[in-house]
Amino acid sequence: MEGETMSTADDTTTADRCTTAPHASDAAAIRALLERSAAAWADGDGAGYGTCFTEDATDVTYVGTVYHGGEEIGRAHQALFDSFLKGTRLILDITDLRFYGTDAAVVVTRGDVRKGGAAERDRKQGSKLGKLATYTVVRGVDGRWRIAAVQKTRRKPLMEAVSFRFQPATRPGAH
Repeated sequence: MEGETMSTADDTTTADRCTTAPHASDAAAIRALLERSAAAWADGDGAGYGTCFTEDATDVTYVGTVYHGGEEIGRAHQALFDSFLKGTRLILDITDLRFYGTDAAVVVTRGDVRKGGAAERDRKQGSKLGKLATYTVVRGVDGRWRIAAVQKTRRKPLMEAVSFRFQPATRPGAH
């Protein structure tokens, strides 16, 4: 897809993780949901971005702002797309996708917000993506997957390195 902003650092690994989905099509639908959110972001479409969320969703930004509900998330992001985030795109790299039953999943991504540039270059720089996000996604009564919650965190690699060096037991197994 031209202008695609989604990528996976290792498609085989991610695909293998996703085969434990209740249905393989659910993993694809969740990926498509995150792709729609990134496409709405790139288009500066706050309303479109907001429709990716549930009516009672929670969006915790990396600066600590908390938005509630798809409508508020869309409205607030439209204001951001019209100002600070004008001309930016959201890059997401799914690092983990786990299902909890048939109607809920947790998705962990590395990502960033970039202005200009090419999606292909972003995929090659996957390890340099400076933010992490944890999404809780749910299947609605209409059968569509939506984001129920997202928590974004800025990664601090230097602090990680110091922790891992002085206290090796703090290093996660999947690091």
